[in-house]
Amino acid sequence: MNKDTIIGLVLIFGIFIGYSYLTRPSEDQMLKQKEKADSAYLAAQVRREADIKTLARERAIAVANEKAKVLSTGKKLDSVTVLRLSMKDELGVFANAAVGKDTTCTIENDVFRLSVSSLGGKISNVELKDYLTWDKRPLVLLNKDSLQFGFSFFANNRIINTNKLYFKPFWPDGRSHGEATAKVTGSDSLRFGMRLYAAASDSTFDPGKYIEYIYTVKGNEYMLRYKVRFVNLTDVVDPSTKFLVLNWNNNLIRQEKSKNMEIMSTGLFYKYSEDKVDNLTEGKDEEKSLKNERIKWFSYKQQFFTSTLIADDFFSDPKLRSATLPGGNHYLTSMSTEVGIPFIPSDNKEVGMSIYFGPNKYYGLKKYRLDLEKQIPLGWGFFLMAWINIYAVIPVFTFFGNFGWNYGIIILILTILLKILLFPIAFKTYKSSAKMRVLKPEIDELSAKFPKKEDAMKKQSATMELYKKAGVNPMAGCIPLLLQMPILIAMFRFFPSSIELRQQAFLWATDLSSYDSIYTFPGGFTIPYYGDHISLFALLMTISSIFYTKLNDQMMGSQQTQMPGMKTMMYLMPVMFLFWFNDYSSGLSYYYLLANLLTFAQIYIIRATIDEKKLHLQIEANRKKPIKKSGFQKRLEDMAKQRGYPAKK
Repeated sequence: MNKDTIIGLVLIFGIFIGYSYLTRPSEDQMLKQKEKADSAYLAAQVRREADIKTLARERAIAVANEKAKVLSTGKKLDSVTVLRLSMKDELGVFANAAVGKDTTCTIENDVFRLSVSSLGGKISNVELKDYLTWDKRPLVLLNKDSLQFGFSFFANNRIINTNKLYFKPFWPDGRSHGEATAKVTGSDSLRFGMRLYAAASDSTFDPGKYIEYIYTVKGNEYMLRYKVRFVNLTDVVDPSTKFLVLNWNNNLIRQEKSKNMEIMSTGLFYKYSEDKVDNLTEGKDEEKSLKNERIKWFSYKQQFFTSTLIADDFFSDPKLRSATLPGGNHYLTSMSTEVGIPFIPSDNKEVGMSIYFGPNKYYGLKKYRLDLEKQIPLGWGFFLMAWINIYAVIPVFTFFGNFGWNYGIIILILTILLKILLFPIAFKTYKSSAKMRVLKPEIDELSAKFPKKEDAMKKQSATMELYKKAGVNPMAGCIPLLLQMPILIAMFRFFPSSIELRQQAFLWATDLSSYDSIYTFPGGFTIPYYGDHISLFALLMTISSIFYTKLNDQMMGSQQTQMPGMKTMMYLMPVMFLFWFNDYSSGLSYYYLLANLLTFAQIYIIRATIDEKKLHLQIEANRKKPIKKSGFQKRLEDMAKQRGYPAKK
């Protein structure tokens, strides 16, 4: 980098520091802000504590009165009775459901195994049968240790939340109620239900009043149906109710070898009622409240798997939160969502939803026609990158993957196909660089003719005139690079999230979707920004990139000397790649390595077909030909003639 560039960077950095110093609040302002915040916090705490104490006194009085009534009848108070009495004021007709035993029923199909808990009536465990974690354990998407899932609503002037109430299982299809497991395969389906009964007395339930969850599972589907029904509860649920409030909180479990990469690929996605799909920033802590907005679905998406809740109608006013969990290796990120679900209290009112627990496979998600596939990073922000992945990479992976081929070989085939497709562009690039090399002596003469800085414009004008007469386009070498950039970026986005590469071994790499390691530093030693291991594919890719940079520098000739600092930057970039890719997908490093090696082969073949002496003669012939005017220039001259101006020669 030249002296002027360095001075400019120092000045910019100094301006930023000065601006930060001048705009920071004074100590008095900071102290006042802190006092104001502390005062508001303390006032809120005092009000909250007062409310809690008042409510506790009221409930204690109500419980004491209930105990006195029971004792006056001569009955004994056991622990269960005391608990029911304590919850009666808080839960009303659902107080009896606060006491129970947490049992689970298991539903298994061809692709997953679900456990449904009586506590909350919710799905409490999901295991995907066709996949394992990076350390070969069963792959569990969610478990009850870190899960909260329940509906809140008003009933008899109380807020009821189903998450901590006990449901009773039943089989709508006539199975024995004592069965705790069921299995379905192929195109068959089964239904399983959970009911939360209202109380008929202090110790009995009313069999005609309940909230019902119905789960419908197909034998070969990752998607299941989920329906919620309120039966004969019009005298219980507040008649002004328009929405049920659903809260789903879950800590996502680590599944992959590279924890950092998995965190970077984990996010909370959602789709508006229109066709727009958005998300909280992946790998970062973020909260978002979409007031007065409607969404069709929301999803807890990990690197290769996702858990998605889909409304038949819509969810309203969503509140979304994602937070990375510090420390530990079991959980990655905590996600929570609160949404409103349209609901009008009436007998047998039903709310319909669907739930997807499964892999992030493009064709598998696309078939539902819900834009679920837009959770996979295919480069949706730029249509060309998305097209490359959708119409080139994924079809090649799918076609050859169906034959059971090793994905290392499939990546090689993909690289060869792309190189064949881009060969005409590569040929023009090399031919353009060859022309530049042929003209280098004349360019050097112009540099000697205009050595002073103030003559830079004259030198540039003379150089462009030389290129024009010789029929050389100096930008021809840049255009192919611009065309290849979308491909390189598309691969960079897709490879680390391609479930096709997950746990696929090739050569020394055990998992092409994660980093390969030929050596791990002992004693937990870590090199900053590099890592605790050496990735051989990343190292080979870096070496090949340095050789490619050197070869490209030789091909471009005089162009590089005209750009101060560019040569240093071009050699610095491959070294930076070594740090970026050491913890990245080994399949991506392998692809870039193959692309460089095939580029060397292309250059060797093209060199053998281009005779630079003949090319020089062709350039000389071009210089003797009259320069053909462009259509635009001809129109300008015609307009000038019509106005009486002489045409410029």
